[in-house]
Amino acid sequence: MRNFLIAAIFIISSTGLSNAQDIYQLRQAMDFFHTHQLQTGEWKKNLTESDIEGSPFLNDEFINGTIFTTSKFQFVDIPLRYNIYNDNLEFKTPEGQTLAMAAPETIEKAEFGDYKMVYILYINVKKIRRGFFKVLAEGQASLYAKPAILYKEPEEAGAYKEAEPAKFISRPDVHYIRIGMEPAKLVSNKKELIAAFPDYQEEVAAFIKKNKTKPNRPERLIELVGYYNSLVQN
Repeated sequence: MRNFLIAAIFIISSTGLSNAQDIYQLRQAMDFFHTHQLQTGEWKKNLTESDIEGSPFLNDEFINGTIFTTSKFQFVDIPLRYNIYNDNLEFKTPEGQTLAMAAPETIEKAEFGDYKMVYILYINVKKIRRGFFKVLAEGQASLYAKPAILYKEPEEAGAYKEAEPAKFISRPDVHYIRIGMEPAKLVSNKKELIAAFPDYQEEVAAFIKKNKTKPNRPERLIELVGYYNSLVQN
C-alpha cells in the first residue's frame, strides 16, 4: 500500500511538472527590454528610408503584440513591426529607439495585429537557413508564407530619361511547407508541392489534381495541408 501511494505521488508530481513546462510565464514589456540582449536594427546596406521610395516593412506602424520565447516566457504589449528586407522583427523601446533582437532564435512565436510569425529553419538554395515566416496553418504539416521585397538601385538621368530614386518593390509571398520539426521547404511548383510530403504522395497528388491546387494560392494550400494532416491523424 505504501509503495502504491509513493508511486501515485510520483505520477501526480511528474504530471504537474509536465503541465507546468507547457505554461508560459507572463511578463510585461519592461521586463523584456531589461532582460534581453538587444542590438540596434540596421539595413543590410547603408540605406535610410528617406532615400528610398516604398516601404521595407510588412506593417509600417508598430503594433502592440506578444512575444513567446523558447524558454516559455510570454512578453506582452511589445510594439512590433516586421522588416521584410532585413528579415528582422523590430520593436520600439519606451525611449522611442527602434531595435531588433540579437538572438531571434530565442523567439518561439510573435503575435501582433492579424499576424502570427515564427522564426524557423528552412532550406534555401540547398542550404539550411533561419528566418521569420507568417503562419498560415499548423499541424504535423505546417504552411508558412515568407514575405518578399525587391530593392531596386537608383538610376541616373540619361539623355531621354529622368533620374529614378531607389525603390522597395513588394513581391508576392512565397510559400513553404514544414513536416514536423524538419526545415521548411519551398513549394514554388507542383513537383515541389508533392515532394514536400514524404508520405501519402499518391493521395496528395490526387488532391492537388482534383482541387487544382497551385503554390500561389494560399487558400488552396491551406486546404491541402489540412487534408494531409487529416490523413496523418487517421
